[in-house]
Amino acid sequence: MKPRPSRVLRELRQGLNSTVLKLNLGDPRIVELAGLAGASAVWLCNEHVPNDWLNLEHQIRAAKLHDMDSIVRVNKGGYSEYVKPFECDATGIMVPHITSADEARGVVDMVRCRPLGNKALDAGNMDGLFCQLPLADYAHHCNHEKFVILQIESPEALEVVDEIAAVPGFDMLLFGAGDFSHRIGKLGQATCPEVVAARKRVHAAALRHGKFPAVASLFGQREQLVEEGVRVFTLGADVLELGSAFHRLVKDFSGTASAAASDSPYQSK
Repeated sequence: MKPRPSRVLRELRQGLNSTVLKLNLGDPRIVELAGLAGASAVWLCNEHVPNDWLNLEHQIRAAKLHDMDSIVRVNKGGYSEYVKPFECDATGIMVPHITSADEARGVVDMVRCRPLGNKALDAGNMDGLFCQLPLADYAHHCNHEKFVILQIESPEALEVVDEIAAVPGFDMLLFGAGDFSHRIGKLGQATCPEVVAARKRVHAAALRHGKFPAVASLFGQREQLVEEGVRVFTLGADVLELGSAFHRLVKDFSGTASAAASDSPYQSK
């Protein structure tokens, strides 16, 4: 009996790109739709979305039906917030608003087994096959088939991004263009020169220290992102795609578009 290996890590180790779809809506059937589309992973949000742990476990289970990884963006700061998604058998967690190497080391220490960290062990959940997986195998799986993404979203974090990227035990850096643009007074301007320069700096730091760069949206810059070494691409979100589809249906019938149908600053192009 073996736990499920990560599809994203398998793709990255083979030199392939990985695709992610972000889901704000809580229905596990939407996770299955993402799986039927062929995505490598779904991004499930516990930072901004009113989800609960049991439903999150159902979403993670739905992803596994289609050999699709699940990435849970956690609430920052709490040990249980970091560990519980893995115990629900999520493949990865994304920790927002990392600002220092010490914070990065703290995350690693909480979610990795020795020698990388000091994760508290409770193999009685799905990630440990309900105590049917030998502890040595469980610890190895935690360290080699689960991944950790840290988000860089502020000027303060950018100043120490090399120190953060150098911390061992995590896998990816994801630049948060939305929050970063807000923090520098360029709200929603994800493709302005200052934000692009910051993004490139994050990606370069990731590559220098053996981490994978990842993005939350293409923002019409796919070729540039590929040139920067990005390997994990978030292609869109359920609320954006559904919103666009609903506006199109109403417009096609009535001949008029809602004022809200203008391009969203979050929309990948």
